[in-house]
Amino acid sequence: MIPLHAVYESLKEDLRRFAYSIANHEQEGNDLIQDALEKALLQKDLIDWPRYKQKAWFYRVMKNNLIDQRRKNKRETDYDEAFETALPFGKITSFEMVDILKNLPRNQSDIIFKRYWIGLSSNEIAEKLEIPASTVRYQLAQAIKTLRKYFEEE
Repeated sequence: MIPLHAVYESLKEDLRRFAYSIANHEQEGNDLIQDALEKALLQKDLIDWPRYKQKAWFYRVMKNNLIDQRRKNKRETDYDEAFETALPFGKITSFEMVDILKNLPRNQSDIIFKRYWIGLSSNEIAEKLEIPASTVRYQLAQAIKTLRKYFEEE
């Protein structure tokens, strides 16, 4: 029985070439390979398959993983764009914004500032704050709800 690392070594160049051809950049290709290798660890009989089937399996796993990632990113982008017009105020000055953001908890005001004044996406904010993107979107929605109440009272 051949160990998995030997299977990978025999397919390494083909896997890299395929991953880099379907990915947008080298790091994304490397991630596809790594994810496929993780799934290969769970595929117990993979090492017993003929080489052509192993190669086809890796290709299919990488392609499906890329499709899943792109779908997820599109959903998140669509979600971010839905909030684009969700702010309850029009054009305001920087000084007015500072006063408005004082009405929010610090983490929410930071997210609002990064999203609407710096222009970062929820994924970029999540990366900077080291929290999940879904948490950023939730906090953003909560902040907008609080700001709406604030403006209704004004």
